[in-house]
Amino acid sequence: MGADDKFENKTQDLAGRGKEAAGAAMGDDDLKAEGKADQGKAKAKDKLEHAKDKVAGKIDDVL
Repeated sequence: MGADDKFENKTQDLAGRGKEAAGAAMGDDDLKAEGKADQGKAKAKDKLEHAKDKVAGKIDDVL
């Protein structure tokens, strides 16, 4: 996974945590849910990047 991808995923996760906390503090369930969704997207993208790296590593091992 590239450093840019890792940074982007972490940024999205942190932004999601901020939205979730703000939504909880203000009683805004929509903002809270949006924050949780952002965190989920960041986690999914991170897992996809790790899977791509593993596949690339295995291909390199074969070649």
